[in-house]
Amino acid sequence: MKLYYHPASTTSRPVVMFIEDNAIPAELQVVDLFTGEHMGPAFSSVNPSQLVPVLEDGDFRLTESSAILKYLADRIDSPAYPKDLKARAKVNEMMDWINTQLCRDLAYGTVYAQIFPGHKRPTEEAQRVTVAWGQERAKRWMAVLDQHLLGSGKPYLCGASITIADYYGASFVHLAEVIGSDLSAYPNVKSWLGRMKERSTWDKVYAAINGFAKQLPRGQLATV
Repeated sequence: MKLYYHPASTTSRPVVMFIEDNAIPAELQVVDLFTGEHMGPAFSSVNPSQLVPVLEDGDFRLTESSAILKYLADRIDSPAYPKDLKARAKVNEMMDWINTQLCRDLAYGTVYAQIFPGHKRPTEEAQRVTVAWGQERAKRWMAVLDQHLLGSGKPYLCGASITIADYYGASFVHLAEVIGSDLSAYPNVKSWLGRMKERSTWDKVYAAINGFAKQLPRGQLATV
């Protein structure tokens, strides 16, 4: 198997961490997003959407992080993607919620627009409105995650045990810390993310984005 990825990619990190945690034999090939390698003809022939991650398993190819996690978990028969119909449905639901709610407003609306030049809006007013809108809605989703989806009694997103939803969600929630949020407004989220950070592979997988975060102007970014 081969995984095309970049260590600063929010959607790559969950897959890489799952591979590392489970010692899955896979070749990891970096696609340099910062030099635009993903836009070139070679990688475009792999994924016309010009995005990472991409998993190749022989002549089988997947181009979406959530689908890759599910495939890998099933491939190794991991309990992190339970076989029970209802338990699996809850994992799917959580991953869909992260992808359609939190990702849109926290990642694209609040974080990326502020830290990645390619996502910044063309005028100061457009930038201000975009970030303000994303920030307001991201705070709402973080509160929903904290008070309802997690609450005080669940160590992980779907219950007592870690699932691929935790791998997936942690990468997006961590973006709040990248821009300087201390998560004190979301104590249940902070505790859950702390559990994910205790995993032996966290520091290695998140080293690149944490290094990038140290270069950002603290106190000057809109946080959640």
